[in-house]
Formats: sequence, C-alpha cells, structure tokens
Amino acid sequence: GFDHWLQVYNGNLPSSRMRWCTRMLKLRPFEKYVGEAPVVSYVGIRADEDREGYISTKANITARFPFKEDGLVHADILRLLDEAGLGLPDYYKWRTRSGCYFCFFQRKAEWAGLLEHHPDLFEKAKAYEKIDPATGDRYTWQQKESLDELTKPERLLQIRKKAAGGAVPRSGTLIDVLDAEPDDDRACLICE
Repeated sequence: GFDHWLQVYNGNLPSSRMRWCTRMLKLRPFEKYVGEAPVVSYVGIRADEDREGYISTKANITARFPFKEDGLVHADILRLLDEAGLGLPDYYKWRTRSGCYFCFFQRKAEWAGLLEHHPDLFEKAKAYEKIDPATGDRYTWQQKESLDELTKPERLLQIRKKAAGGAVPRSGTLIDVLDAEPDDDRACLICE
C-alpha cells in the first residue's frame, strides 16, 4: 500500500515532479491484474478535455475513449449521469475531480473542503507531512504550505474568499467557483 511505497521512496511524498503514487499504486497493479489476457480499457476522457489519458505500453491492453470517440462534452456527461439516476458523487460539492483524498494536485479550496467534510481524512493526510526543524526541509502535500498552516481560521477564510471571487461561499458551493479557476496542474491520468 501507500505506506510501503512511501518508505521505498525515502519518505518523499508524491508530487508533480515525482508521481510514484500513480505508477506504483494504480498502473502497475492494474497491469499485473490484467496479466497477458487481451483487455480493452475504457477511459472516461471527454471530447472537450485537452489530455491524452492512460495508454498502456503492454500490447495486450487496448485503450478506448468512448466519450471522445462520440464527441461527448461536460454537459453531455452530466446529462447522462442524471438520466441514469446517478448524478454527481457528493465529493463534487468541494472537489473538481475524483482521486485520492490526499492527492497533491488538489487546490487549496479542495483541501479546505476535505477538512470541512471529512476532518478524519484531512487529519490522516496531515499526519504524513513532516517539517525538519533543523534544516527546514518540508515534506508536505503542497510546496508552499503545510496542511497545518492551511487550517488556521484566517487562512481558511482567505482560501474560501479567493475561490469564491471575494465572497465567502456557503458549504457545498465550492465546485462552481473551482470549475472556473484555472487548472495549472494536471492530475494523474487515472484520477482526473
């Protein structure tokens, strides 16, 4: 699991420069599970997304992109989910994508949403962070701010105001303002 690979990588949390979590916890186990049998992997990337998605290097795994192939965009996917009676998962109230609860690609407002909606998971994520008091070396999910620093009331208010364009949003409305926020970092191909 995660703790094993964290140890293998010398306590270095995954980051945009060292995305070992995707490779070691998702792609390798998937490819091992599949083995050598021929498999079609259906990848849910929409036609309006500008990214490639998972394409295996194994000859027996063929990637298909049905939403792209059929020209389906964000509004189409929302309509399909509604028509199927599924709707969006509850975590989309504060998140812009699925993925691990401690994914380093989360925006500050998404970390704040995790704290608000799942304080237990926020504390688990926070427990992985380390700051060496002697050297100042930081092993945090985000380069410039630890989760402990993010929990300060004045900082949380600042994050929520920024996400809402100056107004403090009610609980459950962050997703709307986050969707409009530019996405500088891309999540791993499986999570996003």
